[in-house]
Amino acid sequence: MSIATARSTETPTLAVSTVIFTLRPNDSGALQLATPLVRRIRAPFEGQWALPGGPLQVNEDLATSASHTLRDTTGLEPRYLEQLYAFGSVDRAGGASAERVVSIVYWALVGADEAELAIDSENVQWFWADELPRLAFDHNQIVEYALGRLRNKLEYSRIAHVFLSEAFTLAQLREVYEAVLGRELDPGNFRRMVESTGTVEETGEVLAGTRHRPPKLYRATIQAGETK
Repeated sequence: MSIATARSTETPTLAVSTVIFTLRPNDSGALQLATPLVRRIRAPFEGQWALPGGPLQVNEDLATSASHTLRDTTGLEPRYLEQLYAFGSVDRAGGASAERVVSIVYWALVGADEAELAIDSENVQWFWADELPRLAFDHNQIVEYALGRLRNKLEYSRIAHVFLSEAFTLAQLREVYEAVLGRELDPGNFRRMVESTGTVEETGEVLAGTRHRPPKLYRATIQAGETK
């Protein structure tokens, strides 16, 4: 039986994978988006880096399965987890494989405190999201898609606050925007943009321990049904 015939008659394998983003300081001290990858220990793509994931369990719904496999492979349990897209091109499992794999992909955001809980091993490592090696399957394409979703959502939601403490300065918020968008922003224009949207409010406190005039601390103004 040919590979094409096998693919047309066999039931596709369903899997769940997750793209995780956090912010880490790079060598220059600037924040940069990073994502954890796991090294595959079986074919196809044995030895290559891939997104954390695994087969969809028949007794779990999609979100539960994504959370379960993420915890088992990386040790992470993100507070923010959202379904991204389904990826199912016929040759994504490798040209020599007759297996058809359809992945339901989630994306997650974790703060620095959550990221520290990740498994530390030779088979789980953090990579800069825009400097990835060649990944297994179509996972490079998936990460690019997730980056686009994150950058687009930054424009109309409060999603940047996931990376921050409950109280933050406008400079810290701007650092998050710059890291996600990959470009510098004018501080004055950014301040005016944030203040005009009504997405933050002053806490009445200032950041302690600074050498100059201490900056004001802000918090997110979350409305019902919106994402922090």
